[in-house]
Parts: sequence; C-alpha cells; structure tokens
Amino acid sequence: MTADDSGSGHLGRRRRLLTATETDFDVARQRALLVGVASGDPEAAEQSLDELALLTETAGADPVDRFLQRRDSPNTATYVGKGKLDELVAAGAAEDIDLVVFDDELTPAQQRNLEKALGVDVVDRVALILDIFAQHAHSREGMVQVELAQLRYRLPRLRGRGVEMSRLAGGIGTRGPGESQLEVDRRRIQRRIQKLDEELGHLDRTRTTQRKARTRADLPLVALVGYTNAGKSTLLNRLTDAGALVEHQLFTTLDPKVKKLKLPGGEEVLVADTVGFVKKLPHQLVQAFRSTLEEVREADLLLHVIDGAAHGVERHAQAVREVLEEIGAAAIPQLFVVNKLDVAPPGVTAEVGRLHENVVGISAATGEGIDKLLEAVARRLHSMFSLVELRVPYDRGDVLATVHREGDVLNEDAGPEHVVVRARLPEAVAARLAEFQV
Repeated sequence: MTADDSGSGHLGRRRRLLTATETDFDVARQRALLVGVASGDPEAAEQSLDELALLTETAGADPVDRFLQRRDSPNTATYVGKGKLDELVAAGAAEDIDLVVFDDELTPAQQRNLEKALGVDVVDRVALILDIFAQHAHSREGMVQVELAQLRYRLPRLRGRGVEMSRLAGGIGTRGPGESQLEVDRRRIQRRIQKLDEELGHLDRTRTTQRKARTRADLPLVALVGYTNAGKSTLLNRLTDAGALVEHQLFTTLDPKVKKLKLPGGEEVLVADTVGFVKKLPHQLVQAFRSTLEEVREADLLLHVIDGAAHGVERHAQAVREVLEEIGAAAIPQLFVVNKLDVAPPGVTAEVGRLHENVVGISAATGEGIDKLLEAVARRLHSMFSLVELRVPYDRGDVLATVHREGDVLNEDAGPEHVVVRARLPEAVAARLAEFQV
C-alpha cells in the first residue's frame, strides 16, 4: 500500500483487493501468505491465524500458506526473525505471492523493512480490517467513519516511504520553494481528516436527535453486541423482520438498524443491531465509529450474541468485553445468547453458563429457543427498571439530581410547589425514592 494512495481503501501493486462492486471475473484475486508470532498460548495464536485467513478471504485475497513463529515478542525491525524472514522470501518466490499479511499491527519501520525484503505488498491486520470496512460501508456515515479511520492509520506511515516521497517542488500559492512532497501529502491528509471530523460531528448530532426522539417514546433500548459473524443480523431478522443483510462473512453489518419488538407481555422495546467486534479491533475504527457505538452505550440491556459453533468461544467473549470497556459500556447489564445451536456441539450453552450468568441458547436460523429468549429479555428488563412518576419538592434538589444521574428522565413539569418527574429508574433507585412516588 503506497503512502500516496490516500483516497483508496484497497491494497496491492500487481493485483488489488476487490472493491464492493467487483467480482473475481473483473480482477484477479491476490495470493497471500499469512504470518503471525506466538508469544503466549500457541493454540490462541493458531486460532488468530484462522481468523486472519477468513479476514483475508473476506477482503478478496486467497491465503495459500501460513507461518507462525514462536518468540517472546515480535522483532522490532522485521516482526519475525531473520531465519523466518528468509523462509518468507523463499515461499513468496516459490508460490507466486502478491501479498503478505501479518497478524498484528506493524510499525511504519517494520512495514518498510518487510516490503523491501519481500518485494511485494505487506499488509497488517489493521489495514486488512480497514479495507474490509471500506468495502462494506454503504451509508454516508459509514463511509465517512471508515475513511477517517484509514487516514488516521496512514498519516504516521507517510514518513520515509522512499525516494518517490521526497521530491522537492514549488507550487504557486500552495507550496514554498523546497517543500517536500511528503509534507504536502501530510498537510493534505490532515486537512481531509479535519473536514471528515466536522462532517462526522454533524452526522453525530443528527443521530443524537434521533436517539432523543426514541427516548421520548418511553421504549427501552436493547442492543445486540457480539463477535463478528456471530449471527446478530440473523437474530435481528428473526425477531423483527428487519431485512438486515446476512452473509457468511466478517463485518457485513456496519450501519446499525433499530427496530421495534413486542415482548410476550405486550411491552414494546427497541432492538439495535451493531457492528461486530473482533480481536485486535483497530483503535482507529473504535474512535471513528464512536457515534455508531453510542447505540451500545445508551442501551438498557445488551444481548451478547455468541457463536456456539466457533472455536474459542470464551476468547471471542473476552474480545467483546474489551471493546465494551473501551467505549464505556462494560457496566451495562448483559444477557448472553448462545447462537447456532443447530450446528454447535452439544453442551455449549452449559459451558458458557458455567462462566456467565443469564445465558439462553438459541438458533436464529431455525427459531429454536426464540420464545425463551424473549421471555428472558422481558424478565431482565422488569427486574432492572421501573417506570415511575415522582412529585419532588423544590427544596429537594438532591432527589432531582439523583433521578437525572441514575435514570432516564422522560418528562418534567414544574408546578407551584413541586416538580413532577416521569422517569425510568433502576429498581434499587426507585425503591429509595418510594416516598416521592405519586
């Protein structure tokens, strides 16, 4: 990926990854080597490479071989050691490799050194995920978020990209005499980042307005979260007939959908689908998608969807927890939903249940367990929140502060001697304020 290719989300010199509208008949697929370093659990490293292979296929390239080196930490200059690098060079030549994909984020120096040694494109896990996001972003907000993440990733990688990036030139009105092309490119990217930040801020304000309108509707928000390809979109379609895109690929859902759902007792809730998480999810993406992930932070309940047929179920759950912590949503109550029981090994729901409370097993594809899931959602919401109306005297500002801090204020009317507040409060808070309830 050359440094001055800042407008494209796709990779490659001799052959490039497919765009969202191209097919195998339009562009020859790249042949890729996969490379990882196992500094801890070898099994976890192998599973990470399995996932890297799926990411590579989703991006539009064909993994033809893989290498895993066991060492305490990646080599600071070339990620792998000299002997393993020689093996990669030989394998690249023998198998006509176009692309080498590394399972961790490379430093700019590592990427330059590896490209020089290997003579083909070098891509790390972050760039690969960014490329997939670029292919799957369809809404304006999604495209802005992805481009912003790409530019933030590429900006520090402009430095020292080679002779072609250090030409001197003097442009009338835009460049001073002797200013390098590198500085021009950096300034252009910084201006573009600033413009995208401003546009994203405007889109975020629009989303916030929509979120406030939903809050005024007095409906609890239930957000689907989980590892990518766990079946969240299939579950949303099963629950609400949302018509969300379902494919056996990673990150097919980038633009969240919010749909209304009626629970067994007649209560209505809103259900939001969100972008899937993954191990080593690029920090640039978490930052750029913060407004989209706000749906998760504002949720009353998280349905943590787990792929019961996947290897390393608990590792996937841990990766989701790490992202929830990063966006400030770790404290939101969760209901664990073990999906794909139609193809999962026996006992997987009990296995997850030994590690987590509030576990329900389902198959979103066949409908198995959906009724039990809806009943569990209703029970969890009823046990967590109460819709109350409080009459608070003006001299009890502490009570009003508690209501605003601990709950969702739906309506507030000022009377001559007190304020009438209608709010959704956690059960414990509602019990503490029982004396003010109407």
